[in-house]
Amino acid sequence: MNFSIFEARLSKIKNLSLPGEASHFKMAPEERIEELLKDKFKKKNPRKAAVMALFYPDANHETKILCILRKTYKGVHSNQVAFPGGKVETTDRDLMETALRETHEEVGVHPSNVNVISEITKVYIPPSNFEVQPFIGLYRSPKPFVIQESEVEALLEISLVDFLQDHNVVSKKLSTSYASEMEVPAFKLNDYIVWGATAMMMSEIKDLLKQVL
Repeated sequence: MNFSIFEARLSKIKNLSLPGEASHFKMAPEERIEELLKDKFKKKNPRKAAVMALFYPDANHETKILCILRKTYKGVHSNQVAFPGGKVETTDRDLMETALRETHEEVGVHPSNVNVISEITKVYIPPSNFEVQPFIGLYRSPKPFVIQESEVEALLEISLVDFLQDHNVVSKKLSTSYASEMEVPAFKLNDYIVWGATAMMMSEIKDLLKQVL
């Protein structure tokens, strides 16, 4: 989709009710849904984080959404596809500043160049005890991305058209740091499998976009 058309329509999501869990649970394994429902009533003083779903035009002015592939490390989110973002620092004034700062650090996009359109529903991640606040932002005049070598393995520049295609929602068996051969719903995008919290956020974004595009 042409970015100018996308930008004009995206602002309408501010007037929509967030689908929240109804969208999240479409992309959550059964085991995770049980955990989330249980933890809804007994939060464990979760750590706070924020991420940015960044939309921008490519060289042909077609709309893309940016994701990153995280480095392999000893942790539950090792080598996973994610939105740019990370944990709150004491110097951050709020969660939006966290998302903008981390996006700048991880992919080189300066906060002044991001137009934050809306926050969406927070996602709680039981294995790491993080509560993540996603934001949707526009990057109108993109410059070449600069990855943070210590954190980011690769960039995924995903076509909006591909993202919205229902046939790119699949089911995969994955082994994780906390479960073996777990059947998970996922997005298949740019030949990568996107699952877990990022897929849950993507599901809500997709449901919102389908109402305005």
